[in-house]
Amino acid sequence: MCELLGFTASKNTDISAYLKAFYAHSVQNPHGWGMMYEDGVRVILKEAVNATESIFLSDFIDTMQPQKTLLAHIRFATVGTVREENCHPFTGIDDSGREWTMIHNGTIFDGDHNHRYAAHQQGDTDSERFFLSLLDAVNHQLAGGIPTDRERFEMINRFIAVHAPRNKLNLMIYDGDLLYVHKNLKNTLCFKRLENGILFATRQLDNGTWVPFPMTQVIAYRNGEEVFRGDRHKGVFVPPLEYITVSDAMYI
Repeated sequence: MCELLGFTASKNTDISAYLKAFYAHSVQNPHGWGMMYEDGVRVILKEAVNATESIFLSDFIDTMQPQKTLLAHIRFATVGTVREENCHPFTGIDDSGREWTMIHNGTIFDGDHNHRYAAHQQGDTDSERFFLSLLDAVNHQLAGGIPTDRERFEMINRFIAVHAPRNKLNLMIYDGDLLYVHKNLKNTLCFKRLENGILFATRQLDNGTWVPFPMTQVIAYRNGEEVFRGDRHKGVFVPPLEYITVSDAMYI
């Protein structure tokens, strides 16, 4: 259900071949696509269409500048209607002016944020409500002053560990400095080391060496290198039967 791609590197790198392979999976995830890239400022692109049917995505990938940090998402709708506001990434600015961007593959079954933010979100997905809850947690921490990078990591690590039980939280979060990566369902996220950085994806995108991403552990990266790693938590996602049935149907 949905697929994620994340990239972080020490210098601008052309990953267009990986992006094309990733968006080709939209045949099985047809309900929208999105991308976060940087061009002096952070740019978010979204369409509520099958990425393979987009009238501009393929040409855009061919002409886009090499990137140091990038997030991409393709959507299989489980919660929320098929419209642009429900496509990932979700992005927002905290009270200090720092921009946060998130992509999510999963479903939020448990958590008070699931309904508290319904009146404030632009779309109607559980993922967006979770993101708004995360922004509130960041703003709450800002009451004690601007956090260091380590303090930001500890906050994100704690937030994810608290909400992981009963929820599928395969996600990537970018704060303009750190890229946070997490999964809590086996065989649903892997990574490949490139010359200048590291590429994360729900499914491997070529025949190279892809390594399973660690379970139930938040890891933060900067410029293609790991900088912080949290302790393993106990929030392994055990999917209910209806979730397994829908997931299996995607790949028939």
